[in-house]
Amino acid sequence: MSKTVMVYSTPTCPYCIRAKQFLKDNNISFEDINVAVDHEKAQEMVNKSRQMGVPVLDIGGEIIVGFDKNRIKNALGV
Repeated sequence: MSKTVMVYSTPTCPYCIRAKQFLKDNNISFEDINVAVDHEKAQEMVNKSRQMGVPVLDIGGEIIVGFDKNRIKNALGV
């Protein structure tokens, strides 16, 4: 069963770009949420992560702040 993956990011954040590229390279589908323009989703991100930095990944309910490749791999089971 594949997990739902959401990436809360901004277009100019280098770690956001790296996190999304890592997911693409591993053929993981994800929803990219631009919190720079979607203020409702930005608030959702803060509620989940308790902070305002990006990227924030929600992988099947597990919240990962920043581009932590090992935690992302573990959460995805890859």
